[in-house]
Order: sequence, then C-alpha cells, then structure tokens
Amino acid sequence: MGLRLSLFGVKRSIDLSRLTRYRNTAVVIASALLMVSLAFWLLRPVGAPDLAHGNAAGAKALVDGWAKGDMIVLVRHVERCDHSSAACLSGNDGITERSRSVAVAVGDQFQKLGLEKSDIYNSPVIRTAQTAGFMFNKVGVGEDWLINCKGTMLRDALAHKVAGRNLILVTHSECMSQLEKDLKLPASTLGYGASLFVSAQTPEHPRMLGVIEASDWRSVTTE
Repeated sequence: MGLRLSLFGVKRSIDLSRLTRYRNTAVVIASALLMVSLAFWLLRPVGAPDLAHGNAAGAKALVDGWAKGDMIVLVRHVERCDHSSAACLSGNDGITERSRSVAVAVGDQFQKLGLEKSDIYNSPVIRTAQTAGFMFNKVGVGEDWLINCKGTMLRDALAHKVAGRNLILVTHSECMSQLEKDLKLPASTLGYGASLFVSAQTPEHPRMLGVIEASDWRSVTTE
C-alpha cells in the first residue's frame, strides 16, 4: 500500500507498508526492553524488611527469635555532634545532647524485649560508647572489629554470638551496610539509632529479619 503526495509540484510516493513494518518492529523492541527491565526489577535482591508499621509477622518473628536467644542486632549510634548544628553532649566527637533521649527510648524497647540473655558490645568510638551507655547502661572497650569491619562484619558477629544468647552490637552505618553486603543484600539507608536484626537460629545460614528505625518502635505490633 502506498501514499502519493504532491507539494509545490513535487510528487513523492510513500510506501506505507514499510512504515508499518518499522512501527511493528519498534513496538516489539520496546516491549522486549520493558520485559527485560521488569524481570531485573522482580529478580533484584530485596533489602532489609521494615519490621514496624504493621508488619505483624516480621515483628512476631523478632519476638520469638529474641526469646530463644537467636538474634544478632546491630544498632547505629544516635546523632553524632560533628555532623549536626545541635548542642554537643560533651565534646565534638560524641553525640548531641538532644539525642540522649533517643538512645534512652530505644534502650527501653530492648528492655521490653528482655536483656537477661544478651551480650552487648560497642565500638571504641566515643559516639558509640555514649550511645551504649544511655541505651543499655553498659559501655565496652577495645572492640575494634565494630569499626574496622570491611569484609568481616558477619564473620566477626557470628564469632561473638553465643548459642541461646542475643548479641547486641552498637556500631556504625558502614558496618551495618557491610553486614547487608555479607548477606548479599543491597545496603539500606539507616537513620541514627536504627536497629538491624539478623536471625542466627542456624549459624551456618544467618538470615536478615529486618530493621526498626529509632522513631518507629511505637508502630511495632505482633498482633
């Protein structure tokens, strides 16, 4: 099928069947690209699930695993003073004054979970030591592996995990990202005071349980 056009005495003939073929080919290519993109999106690794905001199944798995002493949790220090315009608690290398209450509030949530069967460590950096002090009334020293964690976070955490006891590690965002990388998961963007939970029920196959941001504990429900 063709189309003849005449403009200012100049005549041209257009083969519409060829245009149709081009159009059909373009539709096929576009559809194929869309399907490939969709497949990549569906098969991409999923990050740490949110254990708050109504995720009752995830929250119940946390409570059950905690009762058995199966959990490893990495807690990020609260707001660091040298990255904030807020008043420092004491010195520029520690936490802010206003974040002390955040640390206490998160610690209260862990108290509700129960700390009788828990081992608590913090990195030697002042901001994690201060965070651990306000969260858990306990400050450890010399745990360099909680800041020098590149490529070793999961290995070192499992090495410190005692069967039947939960392991709480007050650390840094870089180490939390490293743990996710060790579990072959994309890194999450975690706020100050966030808690990243891993189930070590089977130490040979630890699995990511999920994350709770400091401000989200009130929305955690197991019902």
